[in-house]
Amino acid sequence: MTNQEIAYHRLASQKLYKTSHCSPQEIVRHLGAMQAQDYAMSKWAIGSRCDASEKAIEEAINSGEIIRTHILRPTWHLVSSDDIYWMLALSAPQVKKFTASAAKKYDYDAKKLDAINASIEKLLAGNNHFTRDEIMQELGIKKSSGQEFLSAAIMMNAELDGLVCNGKMKGKQITYALLEERVSKPKTTYTKEEALAKLAKRYFESHGPATLLDFSWWSGFPPTTAKLAVHAIESELNSVEIDNQKYWFGSAVSNVSNFRESVHFLPAFDEILISYKNREASILLEHQPKAFTNNGIFKPIIVENGKVIGTWKRTIKKDHAKIETDFFGETPESQKTVIFEAINSFENYLETKIVIE
Repeated sequence: MTNQEIAYHRLASQKLYKTSHCSPQEIVRHLGAMQAQDYAMSKWAIGSRCDASEKAIEEAINSGEIIRTHILRPTWHLVSSDDIYWMLALSAPQVKKFTASAAKKYDYDAKKLDAINASIEKLLAGNNHFTRDEIMQELGIKKSSGQEFLSAAIMMNAELDGLVCNGKMKGKQITYALLEERVSKPKTTYTKEEALAKLAKRYFESHGPATLLDFSWWSGFPPTTAKLAVHAIESELNSVEIDNQKYWFGSAVSNVSNFRESVHFLPAFDEILISYKNREASILLEHQPKAFTNNGIFKPIIVENGKVIGTWKRTIKKDHAKIETDFFGETPESQKTVIFEAINSFENYLETKIVIE
């Protein structure tokens, strides 16, 4: 298997070929968790894999079918409501090390955070949906330049404790609500080993071909732990060795002959890049600094036949959206015309006119 074939397989496993109809929730469930610190872009990450509009995806999030919370790593992710509890139980202990350290800088220990949680629970009980600023105001925690991250650490801790998650949007502002009022707790629970195996299977089936180190990076678990998870499910996966590196993927792998020419305008922080430790199958090393920074900021990307060929940005205007592109190499106008046809799906998603500049 070549790098090009890996790139093709990943387009298929990540549902970017849209070979079957999927709802927004089904897309998120398939991928396990989708990085989502850029809320607008995370909605397009779903929309680029199904035919739902931005409004339909927003409704799936507002209704609680899709949950936005901190999980796996210390950043926002979108998770299907039927996965939130087992995935949170599995990953919260490791992510809480980060929040505990951050809160400690402000003299907030576990006891103090528990007391804050109790106050947040009383405040949000009864299906109340408040913004972070509103919650901090009610808690009497003043907003100051020296304590910018305190409110984030408090709310992240509450998320990781399974107390809160995203609520309904309040205009353009994110709100928080009680998780148990959004999603009922399931009767089924898993041991850590069972949950790890479940997470690994979900990852390799939806992101494969991928390596053990890719899974370790995406899941937030160290390679030794990731190795145990892979060992538990290896009989349920296919694998191939390339350059002394084993790549794992689902048993229902696409046939190479089914691959087709494709162009995708994908969002910032899209799973096609961010979910892998090594990204050379999808983007040349020399182009990587143009697509993402060393401190983890990923730009929206243009992907042609599985390869990143440039970046793009959008500006929402009153009656249209403006798209600007930056290709990595010389791109003839005739090729650009073909590439720009792929923006039609984004136009349908936004339900507004697109102007390319």
